[in-house]
Amino acid sequence: MILGIIVACEIGFWVLIALGLGARYILRKPRLGATLLVLTPVVDLILLLAAGADLRGGGDASLPHALAAAYLGFSLAYGHRMIRWADVRFAHRFAGGPAPRKLYGGAYTRACWGDVVRTGLAAAIAAGVLWLLTRVAADGADVSALTGLYPILGVILAVETLWAVSYTFWPKKAPVGVTGAAGT
Repeated sequence: MILGIIVACEIGFWVLIALGLGARYILRKPRLGATLLVLTPVVDLILLLAAGADLRGGGDASLPHALAAAYLGFSLAYGHRMIRWADVRFAHRFAGGPAPRKLYGGAYTRACWGDVVRTGLAAAIAAGVLWLLTRVAADGADVSALTGLYPILGVILAVETLWAVSYTFWPKKAPVGVTGAAGT
């Protein structure tokens, strides 16, 4: 059941983004668009409540419960950035906005380190949600699927950090012939 709710929440997240951007740029209703975009955290709240209710009701913690925690952490930490990413592309396609810029050199490296911070925040939020879910689980419930995600969150953060370190020492170069690219 919880896996279906995770999938529905992910679909709901992107549907709200598409509807919000469509209202903003195609229908020319920026207030409606903003309202729809602001509703994206409600999807996260629904997922948190569903996972907590399932565990509180006596269900054993499973991989989908752990994935719900990870989804919540990454959605909250990266959600605004994902919306901004989609907004730039939607504005370019439907409202004559500037084309998305590719980053190179120092600008790309700074963006990588920003991702390290966001990933650290996402891992911390996910760890907090995992802890919360272990606390609301029914007495005697097996929560090993939840606690088993902690090391994986650490690995994800370590990989993100290694990525940023690599671009610190070997910055991403602009392709030959590309001029005026951000960071060059």
